Order: sequence, then C-alpha cells, then structure tokens
Amino acid sequence: MALTITDQAKYPFVIDAADEVKRQDIDISNLDNPSFKPIVDRAFDRIEEALNSNPPQVSYHPQEEAIETPSFPIAIIIAAASNSDYIKRRYALAEAIRAFGLLQQEEDREKIIKVAKIFNWKIRTPTIPVGHRRFDFALFFVDYLRNAEVFHEDEWKLVNKILAKGEVYVNKHEAARLLQEEIRRRIEKRLTANVRSMLPEAILQRVDGLSQKYASRIERARLSMFPKEVVNEAFPPCIHLFYGSAKTGTHISHLGRFTLTSFLINVNMKPEEIVNLFRASADFNERMTRYQVEHIAGDRGSRTKYRSPTCDTLKTHALCPGPDELCKKIRSPLRYYSQKTRTLKK
Repeated sequence: MALTITDQAKYPFVIDAADEVKRQDIDISNLDNPSFKPIVDRAFDRIEEALNSNPPQVSYHPQEEAIETPSFPIAIIIAAASNSDYIKRRYALAEAIRAFGLLQQEEDREKIIKVAKIFNWKIRTPTIPVGHRRFDFALFFVDYLRNAEVFHEDEWKLVNKILAKGEVYVNKHEAARLLQEEIRRRIEKRLTANVRSMLPEAILQRVDGLSQKYASRIERARLSMFPKEVVNEAFPPCIHLFYGSAKTGTHISHLGRFTLTSFLINVNMKPEEIVNLFRASADFNERMTRYQVEHIAGDRGSRTKYRSPTCDTLKTHALCPGPDELCKKIRSPLRYYSQKTRTLKK
C-alpha cells in the first residue's frame, strides 16, 4: 500500500524535506517570492502554533495538501534558521504529537505499518491471539526499546510487556506513541542544518522577529532547563577536559576556550568565576579575558548570548576526547548536561 497525497500531508516527515522542496520547484534563496507566500505563511503558522499551545501541537488542514505538505519542510528551514534550541525542540515535539493524534485515528492498521516502515521498523499485524489476548501489532524488540527508553512509567518496561520470539506485542495507541518518539527524533535531526546563509533577507527578518517575539519565553525555558548551581558531575567528557585544562593552565585551542566559556555561561556560572578559571593560563590577560567572557555572555558587543558548539563541530576540529554512552544519544554539550542533571537528580 502506497501512501497517498493526503497521507503525505498528514505525515509530511515521510518525505525527504529537501526532495519535497525540489519537487515543488521552491528555491530557498527565493522564498520571499510572492508566489510562495501561502506556503511560507503556513510554515510560520506551524511554528507559532507549536509555541502557543500546551502541550505543543500543530493543526492539520485537510484537503489543503498543496500548502500543507510543502509548508512542513519550509517550517523545518525556518526553525533551523532560528538557532533557538527551544524553538527547534518545541516544533519537533508539536509535529510528533500531531502525527500521534492522526495515527490513533487511522482505522487501517496497514497505514500505521506503512508509516512505521519509513523508519525501518520490523512490525507486523499478528493473526492469532497471544496469551488469550489480541494485539494490533507485533514489533521487533530493538525497535521497541529504542523508542520506549525515554518513558519512565512501569507500563513501558519490557518486563511488563508480552515478548515472544523477539517481538513485543502492543496496541494501536502504544504503537502510535512509540512512533511519536521516532518522529520527534527524525525532525530534531533535520533541524540541525545550517541554513541562515541561504535565506533571503526578508525571510531572515521574519525568523528573527519570531525569535524576538518569544525571547522571554525562550530565556525562561533555558533557565528552567539547568539547576541554579553548576553541577560539575554532569559535564560531558569534552567540557571535563577543557575545564581541567583551564584549571591547570594547560593550553586550550581558541575553539576549546569558546566552547568551555559558552557552556559555563549557559549552565549559570557567573562571568567572574569563569574569568578566575582562566587565571592559571600562562598568557592570561584579565582585561581581554573579561571582555571575551562578557561578549560571549551577551553583555557586550552584539548583545548576543552564544551557545556552545555542537558535538559535530567539536569532532570536526578534533576536540572530542571520545564519547561516553550518553554522548551517543545527544548532539551538543548543553543537551548532555541537561539530561545528565536530570538523571543525577533522580
């Protein structure tokens, strides 16, 4: 069974975003073209809906496939261009929740299987009862565990599921919830693209206007993400390395110093403490160091508060000392710290 045009509008993540933009003959650098305005407006609406709803959700407009489907990849581009982790995470979750609701409404289980197989799930519809119960789906246990690991309720623990011959038996609601997690991760991965340089100025102004409109909410979310006190035990391996080097006066590359400083600023370390951290350096210059720290904190210069580089950037510059198990699940030092602090708190 092939996914229809309506299905693609309901589940636009099944299409490669770049391919869809090409198919629609949309030039990213020409998104300010008036002919694209309905699609671009809908893309911005998708993101604003995600930011204004709780839990975050995006509406579905049936019978408007010509706008609904291409507005999704454009919304991906807009969210990526915002350079705001809050906007990116909120939007990815909203689209995933939207898909969850639509999947639950599907009466044809084969449609859900078709969507699941986009993610290479090994899934089927069992024909006979198991343990005197009938289930909607039998899912390969690896696919189940990959998506259920973020759920903490006892009902999701594998020990509380029926497992036979490497398959976990689930109902439609559970399959849709597991797919929600898979969809969220796929969208978040697409949101890491560096697209700002490709966008026309008029669209960039709208993107920046969106970030400014929700600036206070983004800042509140950032502050609530991390403890008020710095938790050194939650530092990722790269920050542990840079922090230790700074304390002992060992040379750190320019990008390493920027990574450490921007990380510490974002996890609520005071600028004065960061300046003092670098005092052991042989080339320490207090005036210059203070200026650089305050510039990264957004207190000087452009007034932009910088975030630490992503793991991919650190790997590209050979600054990753080697990932631990948590590193393999995240894409930035700050995301590592956020997850690790939650784990330590528990």
